Amino acid sequence: MLERIDVGEAELRVRHGGSGAPILLIHGHPRTHVTWHRVAPLLADRYRVVCPDLRGYGESSKPETTPDHEPYSKRAMARDLARLMTRLGHDRFTAVGHDRGCYVALRLALDHPERADHLVVADGIPIGEALARCDALFAESWWHWFFLGNPKAGAERVICADPDAWYRTERQREQMDPDAFGDYVRAVHDPATIHAMCEDYRAGLGLDREHDDESRRSGERVACPTLFLWSAYDDMEELYGDPLAIWRDWTTDLTGTRIESGHHMAEEAPEAVADAIRRFLCA
Repeated sequence: MLERIDVGEAELRVRHGGSGAPILLIHGHPRTHVTWHRVAPLLADRYRVVCPDLRGYGESSKPETTPDHEPYSKRAMARDLARLMTRLGHDRFTAVGHDRGCYVALRLALDHPERADHLVVADGIPIGEALARCDALFAESWWHWFFLGNPKAGAERVICADPDAWYRTERQREQMDPDAFGDYVRAVHDPATIHAMCEDYRAGLGLDREHDDESRRSGERVACPTLFLWSAYDDMEELYGDPLAIWRDWTTDLTGTRIESGHHMAEEAPEAVADAIRRFLCA
């Protein structure tokens, strides 16, 4: 079922179906919920799968921003998703987040520990950790964090001049089914979505880091079992050596699985991703 659900501060486009215990699948940048189009059917025979567009992304609403970029903080996005799951009748659920979505999933598990019974984070470490560990290699590899995240850079104008060139959309066509690819291309051609995605990164460099740093100072850890997935052909290992060691400081019960794929693992290796999630939940 595809519908739009009002969660108070935003209206989210949401696709959901299947039966069983609920799983919330959270996309990253610059994707929409359809990044899960190959994983969701593999889970839906055993789980109730919920796939939203985050606020600002895809066809979800784009709240007005503020000078501190709070409407695009991961705390605000996590608040949306907690309310969404309440609207759908799910008190407790598994939260799965990839890329920027892993930051939202982490914040959901920390801010709403009574809601998340399992957490899956993929291809990322907490924003506060990433920025604290930033070195020349990170700055070279992930320079777009600082370009998108700096309002003075005018990233929207650059991207909107040629979205297909910026996002290299044609290189990704073969990774997606045609309908999913079309949804993705429509999203990156929408100037309002481009602005909102930049706001996501601006919140990341400011409020999101502050929230992570506050959590570390107070000794907060994820209370539920946590699975970290990382792509073999992305740069998690190059940047951090053993990214699991970083996540151990944020969790109380951690396991990890290396996925043989590039960064967009849900599109490139859906069977491996679905199998890892099923094994984790059945352990």
